[in-house]
This record gives sequence, C-alpha cells and structure tokens, in this order.
Amino acid sequence: MDAVTMLTIIFAVAIGFILGRVVSAIMFARRLKTERADAAAKSRSVVGGHFAEQLSPYLPGFPYKPTEAKFLGKPVDFIIFEGLDDKKVTGVVFLEVKSGGAGMNTNQRTLKYAVEAGNVRFDTYRVPTAVTKRGGG
Repeated sequence: MDAVTMLTIIFAVAIGFILGRVVSAIMFARRLKTERADAAAKSRSVVGGHFAEQLSPYLPGFPYKPTEAKFLGKPVDFIIFEGLDDKKVTGVVFLEVKSGGAGMNTNQRTLKYAVEAGNVRFDTYRVPTAVTKRGGG
C-alpha cells in the first residue's frame, strides 16, 4: 500500500468520523427539542389537571355542595361529607376528579375496591396527655 492510498484511507475515515459526529449532534438537538416540547406539554397538562381538580367544586355540574367537599389531593382528590352543612353527616364519598382521558392509578383503584367491599371504619386516636400537658411533665 503506497502513501497516497494510506492518506486517502485516513482522510476518508476522518471525514466519516467528523460527518458521523455532526449528524449525531444534529439528531440529538432535534430529539432534545422534541422531548422538551413534549415534557412542557405534559407539565402544562398536569398543572391544568391539578388546577381543575381544586376548582371542580365550583364548576358547573359538580354533584355535591362545595362547602361539604374537603380537598385531599392524594390518594383521592376530595372527601365529601354529605349533610355537613346541616350538622348531620348522612354519607361520606371519596371523590376522584379526572379530566381528559386520565384514568385511576393503582392506589385509587384499590381504595375504590376497599370502599365497595365495605372495608371502611371510623376510629379515634387520643393524643397522650404528656404531649399536650403544659410544663412538660
């Protein structure tokens, strides 16, 4: 192999390497731009969904009294205390607000099943006196 052929091969490899890097950089920049736009759109969607969730008691068609809806956020959006305004709670509803095509997550589904199976109870926790007593002891 003579020197010219060797230089031609080295030159071709170098050009191929440089072109590969340029094409790779261009493709990365395009993919990055697309992924950033997609992430921003998803973020707007999530923020809009959270905004709609918290405002839902005041939107048309909300099936409960807004004053009886207590926002939790997680694992469900609201607990509705039916009759709370009349000082006689007659029912409790776990309410999940959805927008668009969103579905329930695993925690929401299992909570739904637990409620439907009747696995709901009322309990009381009494704070130890030493914790609330003045003077520390």
